[in-house]
Order: sequence, then structure tokens, then C-alpha cells
Amino acid sequence: MTTPTFTDLGVPAPLVQSLSQRGITEPFPIQAATLPDALAGRDVLGRGKTGSGKTLAFSIPLVTALTGRRSQPSRPSGLVLAPTRELATQITATLQPLAAANGLRITTIFGGVSQSRQVAALRAGVDIVVACPGRLEDLMGQKLISLQDVTTTVLDEADHMADLGFLPGVTRILAATPRGGQRLLFSATLDNGVDKLVQRFLNDPVLHSVNEAAEAPAQMTHHVFHVGGVQEKKDLVHRLASGTGRRILFMRTKHQARKLAKQLTDAGVPSVDLHGNLSQPARERNLAAFSSGEARVLVATDIAARGVHVDDVELVVHVDPPMEHKAYLHRSGRTARAGSDGDVVTVVLPEQRRDTQQLLRRAGITVRPSNVDANSAEVHALVGEVAPLRHIAPKAVQATKPAVRNQDHRGADPRRGGPSRSTRGPRRRRPRQGTQRAANTGG
Repeated sequence: MTTPTFTDLGVPAPLVQSLSQRGITEPFPIQAATLPDALAGRDVLGRGKTGSGKTLAFSIPLVTALTGRRSQPSRPSGLVLAPTRELATQITATLQPLAAANGLRITTIFGGVSQSRQVAALRAGVDIVVACPGRLEDLMGQKLISLQDVTTTVLDEADHMADLGFLPGVTRILAATPRGGQRLLFSATLDNGVDKLVQRFLNDPVLHSVNEAAEAPAQMTHHVFHVGGVQEKKDLVHRLASGTGRRILFMRTKHQARKLAKQLTDAGVPSVDLHGNLSQPARERNLAAFSSGEARVLVATDIAARGVHVDDVELVVHVDPPMEHKAYLHRSGRTARAGSDGDVVTVVLPEQRRDTQQLLRRAGITVRPSNVDANSAEVHALVGEVAPLRHIAPKAVQATKPAVRNQDHRGADPRRGGPSRSTRGPRRRRPRQGTQRAANTGG
């Protein structure tokens, strides 16, 4: 069967040209399935895993629908909701060339940074807003943005929104958009309340489900490496990090991610960390270093399991096995993207073997564990060529000091996207009458 072109699917010529200039000439299955209905103005429910091409699947119809409209200050016509800052930033990067080709303006809204630039962009007039729920609700509450003119709304990775506790905020945001507008919802699953969003806000939606799971075994190879103890685990992880290609190492805690990134960098393997304690500029700097290849290794907590979309990641290592099977699948989905092959390694200490076996069973992964150390032949074969050591790390890839606020999702206030009172530490004592109050430096 001949694969349809973007033109065959009804994509306007300026957007086809913009895609072609970036080397995008053939639609992915999720795009071929959803674009005709989305371009026709239908509400669409798209099911597909991360990395399947969903961003273009909704970006093209969104830009097409808004072309020729002129938004008023602080009243956008298009809205995209994303669960994490990283995903919002990468959606904007995909949307930007398409929007520019049709004369549309776009801005990104999320917490963790000053809102002044975001407000200034809104007041100058933007057509499309890509936003995380917490900061968007803040601006709505301050009457700094109105969603009454939104004609097309996109909800990306709705299941991840649910996992993070954002669905109440998402529900309030969607309720603030006009009832007759087009809505495009993309999600890997429909559990945890996502189905209720579909029933309430989508009008006679067309369901398109692209099952990449059938393709996963051919593209993604899973390995379970049993090690004898903590030192053997450390040696193995350093060996797995030493290859020439990009790799992501997942840890359970922010402290351990920061520590491992520093250890690897000090050992001559340039690495960056990504977790909730980093400021937004530090996140962007570290992701840019990883994307450019300046750092070959990204050491991350689960905040990056869906929020990082970097192609050509050849290896994912579960240094700490995750707590649940969903997290395993989300982490593993950072490799074997866009048709490329990839490997996934889970490093298992003796006391973790039973729990990891149950985890993999729930994830639908069948793999025979191997007892290995850093010098095992199968480890050498997996790592391949070892990259030359670089003992003086560039400034951009040194492990970053934590930000003042805890930005991780654990203990977060689901509405604000920030820490709850229980995780912020003790309240400051109120100054006695007659003393000068400290300046409020909160973001």
C-alpha cells in the first residue's frame, strides 16, 4: 500500500513546504490517520505512544484552522495544554516554523520562571498559546488571559496530566473555552479520568488508535542485568554510560541524579542532570547540551520520562528500577523513536529481583535476566565503541546546583504545579509590629 503524502492528506501547500524544508516528507501513521479528520474540523481522539509523531498530527490542523484569523491582545485563538515544561517547549519548537509560514504568533506559558515576559507577549497579541495548566490558571485568575476566543484546543498526553494530578485544572481550563470549538485530545491510554474529559468536552470525536506496541519488539530490545552488589552496579553503570551515542540514565531521586551526573562528568563522560530541583534556565541549558551532543549522557528522574523528546537516543538505563510498570514504559520510550532502534537496560540488585520481575510482567515485557559485571561480553557488545574521555567538562554540561524551590512532582500542588505546604519547609515567623517585612521574592 502506497503511503499518502502530506498533500494527499489535505495539508496546505505552505505547510507542506515548511515541512519539506526540515526534511519531513512522509507522514507517520498517527499523522496519516488523524490529519484528514482534524483538517476537516472534527474533534479527534488520538491514541499513540510518545514519539509516534503526535505533535505534528495536531500542529498542522491547529495552524491551518487559525490561518487568516487575527487574535486580540491576551485573547488567543489556539491553545495547547501540555503536562511538563519540557514538553511545552518542544511543542512550541515544532509549531513555530508552521506558525511562521502562515503568519501566526505563538508563545509558551509555564511556571518556574517570571511571568512578566509571558504577560508581555500576551498583551502584544499571540494567536497560539502552549501552556502548562498551573501557570495558565494563575494568569486566568489574574485576568491576564482570556480563553473566550479559543477556537481550537489541543490536550497532549492527557494520561500524563492525570498521573500528575492536573485533571481538575485541565477541566476548569477546558470549561473556559467556547463549547463549539474544535478539540483534539491525544493520549496513550484513556484511564485515570481521561475518558471523562473525552465524554464531557469532545463532540462526536473520531477515534484513531495507532498501535505502535506491535512494532516495539523489532525496534526496542530489553535487557535485565543482575549485579552482585552496589559496587558492581556502579561499575556497570559507568561502563554503560561510556559509549559514543546518546543515552539516558534514570534514577529515582533528584539527589542521586545530580550525584551520578557529576561522577560521570568527573570521570571524563560529559553528563547533565534533569530533575525537579533545576531552575528553568538550567533545564534548558542541560537539554540543549544533550541534544547537541556536547553531553552524551542525560541522568534524569521520572520528570523526563515523557517530557524529553530527543531522537537518536540509543540506550535507556533504568539505574534504579521504577516503582510501577507505567513508568518503565514511559522511560523506555525515550529510545527506539522515529523508526530508530534502541536498547533498554534494567540494572537489578539482589534485593530488587522479585519486585522487578513483577514490574516487567505487568509491563508485558518478557526477557531472560543475565548475571553480569562491567567486563561481561554482553555488556561490551551492548556498549560498542567507547568514546574518548574528556576530563575537562565544558561549563554547559557540569551538574547544576538545585534551585531554591522544589519543582519535582512529588508533593506538588496539582493546581499551581508547585510544592505543597508540606514540602516547602516551615513557615517564616511573622515579623513583630514595627519591624520591616522581608521582600516577597516568590515566583
